[in-house]
Amino acid sequence: MRDYILRRLLMLIPILLGISVCVFTIMQLVPGNVVNGILGIEQTPELRAIWEKKLGLDQPPLIQYFRWMGNVLRGDFGESFRTGAQVFPEIISRFTITAELALLSCLTSLIIAIPLGIVSALKRNRPVDKVVRVAALMGVSMPSFASATLIILFLSKAFGYFTPVKYVSLIQNPGTNLEIMILPALILGTTMAGSVMRMTRSSILEVMRQDFIKAVRAKGAPERITIFRHALKNGCIPIITLVGMQMGGLLGGTVVIEQIFSIPGLGQYVLTGISQRDYPVVQGCVLFIAFIYVIINLFVDIIYTYVDPRIQYA
Repeated sequence: MRDYILRRLLMLIPILLGISVCVFTIMQLVPGNVVNGILGIEQTPELRAIWEKKLGLDQPPLIQYFRWMGNVLRGDFGESFRTGAQVFPEIISRFTITAELALLSCLTSLIIAIPLGIVSALKRNRPVDKVVRVAALMGVSMPSFASATLIILFLSKAFGYFTPVKYVSLIQNPGTNLEIMILPALILGTTMAGSVMRMTRSSILEVMRQDFIKAVRAKGAPERITIFRHALKNGCIPIITLVGMQMGGLLGGTVVIEQIFSIPGLGQYVLTGISQRDYPVVQGCVLFIAFIYVIINLFVDIIYTYVDPRIQYA
């Protein structure tokens, strides 16, 4: 296991290197320039040349890339072109907010999807199963930004309720923080729950047809033990895989929800960087999200060995 983890960590090097090349190239090809945004209508060729030299944009793209990567390898993600603040501390502070939202969303998804998936599998082709499957399909089909807008509109019109606009951290005030986070977490969680529920249903149905389930029932084991200790445990590998992928996707995919609910997370930071052509911000965020995504996938692979001891990594 130790050698496997070491190999996976070494694979981070070519993965992150390839991602860094891609994001740097894309940012270079994006129309517009950060200097145009800074100077606006007051720019002159002289001022433009001064600012390009100050930001290092007067160098060829290849030189810019190697200089940026050299700083990244030293732990320096650079400074924001707009604010002058260090990018890495800003990424870490905003990542904690996005991670909290992603964890709450994932927890919401599991609370909703696992029980409904089990019920749907046990009541196959019955009215309950059909209702749950339709609800899951609606959850998968409804975009999160559309459901967020509709829910906000409904709460404001029906109850006069508006979510807090100013973000408060969990340390400052846990109650207010939960009030801010609960609605976006429910929206993202229900969107995730549709696919997790469908995966749970199909996994349970597949396991329930196995011979060892018949043997467990023949021994007189209670149905609750049969379902939760044997069927769910042996069918949870695909569920863990799906949840791990969704968790990694949430870390970079909460841009719209964070924008709607004014949550100063990593997604909102990336969106602001893109709109302002702030190269260090966008490049640093994408590289950091890719690193976290790979780590989550490694963690999922490690969980496999504890769920199913038959899985061994050489």
